[in-house]
Amino acid sequence: MRPGVWNPPIALSVSEQKVAIIIKKAKLFLILREIRHELFDEQFQKELATIFKDSTVGLCPVPPAQLALAIILQAYTGVSDDEVIEALNADRRWQLVLDCLDCDRAPFGKGTYVRFRGALIDAEGDLRLVERTVEMVEKKGGFNSRALKAALDSSPLWGAARVEDTYNLLGHALRKALTIIADEKQQELEAIATQSGASILAGSSLKAALDLDWDDPQERTEALKTILQILNDVELCVEQETDLPDQTIEKAKKNLDVARQIEAQDVERGENGDPKLRKGVAKNRRIAIEDSEMRHGRKSKKKRFDGYKRHIEGLRIGIVQ
Repeated sequence: MRPGVWNPPIALSVSEQKVAIIIKKAKLFLILREIRHELFDEQFQKELATIFKDSTVGLCPVPPAQLALAIILQAYTGVSDDEVIEALNADRRWQLVLDCLDCDRAPFGKGTYVRFRGALIDAEGDLRLVERTVEMVEKKGGFNSRALKAALDSSPLWGAARVEDTYNLLGHALRKALTIIADEKQQELEAIATQSGASILAGSSLKAALDLDWDDPQERTEALKTILQILNDVELCVEQETDLPDQTIEKAKKNLDVARQIEAQDVERGENGDPKLRKGVAKNRRIAIEDSEMRHGRKSKKKRFDGYKRHIEGLRIGIVQ
């Protein structure tokens, strides 16, 4: 095998077949195990190899394709970097996908993994990786590829200060408000969200929970209407929490104020009264929840960096969650 090239078996071994039966509900893991040889074909592995070299002889001792597949699993499951290594040592779902079933040691360390992700993001290869994975999963069938794309696009893997679109900005602010209430009450977010009529906020990805065709303008309008109604519901819920400390209520309201700020900047009403995204960009538009000072900008006259701040900020902070 050439150094840096990953050629995992295509057919399931007897041991893998047994594991596949046990984890049959973990559909994405099983699909990724089935399609990994197609997902990381020779051409794509060459692309990844040009992005990352992690040794003095110019070749990475760990196949970049194996690292890239771990990134997809991390983005989907929302675990930390340390938990990735733990999963490779103890979680048979991860081991099945990464071709290290019953291994005594993870096939790579945290340092190599973090460096690879940094290089991938710097080269905008993460976008290519997500697009290709979603495309291959959709082709394979058996899993909601729209929900997968929404989940990967919204993943906390890319950093708390990432740029988000309007839908995720609103969802992020609302989720923070409810989390403050849930923490004070020592309850799960899911319970508080359900009580507020906002159960779709309980997951890690609002867009995935909505499960819409995001290429359809009408469905995007319906999504916006739903989110704005949830904003109204959550505001009412917070107002009715009279037994909680004033400080807790104020913290929750600050996040709701952020949601209203985003609505004012990004949303306008059509002739029929339905909300729609504003054309153009409002002056000093807020583009991140965690970083209130972040604004649109440019790397050069031709290249903007308002799509994903993770491409530049992630490297500066070391891609650490």
